[in-house]
Amino acid sequence: TAIIDNAKCFQWVRELRWPDGVHCPHCSSDMIVKNGRDKTQSERQQYYCKKCSRYFDDLTGTIFEGHHQPLQIWILCLYFMGLNLSNQQIAQELDVHVDDVHRMARQFRDGVITLKPEVGLKGNVECDEVYVVAGHKGHPDAVKKKGRKGRRNRLKGARGRGTLSKEKPPIFGMIQRGGEVVIQMLENVKQQTIFPLIQTTISPGTMVYTDEYDIYNRLQEWGYEHKTVCHSKGEYARDEDGDGFHEVHVNTMEGFWSLLRSWLRPHRGISQEALPAYL
Repeated sequence: TAIIDNAKCFQWVRELRWPDGVHCPHCSSDMIVKNGRDKTQSERQQYYCKKCSRYFDDLTGTIFEGHHQPLQIWILCLYFMGLNLSNQQIAQELDVHVDDVHRMARQFRDGVITLKPEVGLKGNVECDEVYVVAGHKGHPDAVKKKGRKGRRNRLKGARGRGTLSKEKPPIFGMIQRGGEVVIQMLENVKQQTIFPLIQTTISPGTMVYTDEYDIYNRLQEWGYEHKTVCHSKGEYARDEDGDGFHEVHVNTMEGFWSLLRSWLRPHRGISQEALPAYL
């Protein structure tokens, strides 16, 4: 119930933003005095900084600043995104226009990407790729460039390994067993495409597990230990040292792909332009 009360939403923002007391967003000073309330939103506290002589309020410098939607709409949008509702479903729940939800959700995702720390993988790492059907939903100009009319039915990707131009972009994944995962949409899956990602993400000397796809043939040349399983021969896990534990596999990454597919399903098709932010 706290997120449907505008006053509690502002209190939540204050507690999250200034856990040790209010600080000026311009100079970081704690020499702050309250300066009344906003005329249109009485729950919105205003402040004055004695050090830099500037005014600010609860939302100054945040993603919520300068928008016509009330704060509780933004917080509810974020809450529903956490439940993995589609933008259309969120618009219905909040009784707002779907374009407003598109803008809010895009700003949330862009903010997450901006603040996301760099990830380094080491130890035992699995690499694999998956293909997601993604056209140019909501981007008519891109469809015109491809020289065809917009589709009336669901987009169906070409068979086999996909590329961005075939509207079946590959998603390349790297996961540390017991650790973090890194996924990124690529134009295609070639050695020259995956090498920069592997080099910047996986520590040299790491044991990397993959399937038999030949794009991984140069991993040892690139400075990594490398073991493969051969899916085409029906092999999905192998015990090489006889300890009864089948350590050679990419099942962790493949399990992640099943979660990703389930997570993408409610959104009923995401454009190539928006897919990286969703990932």
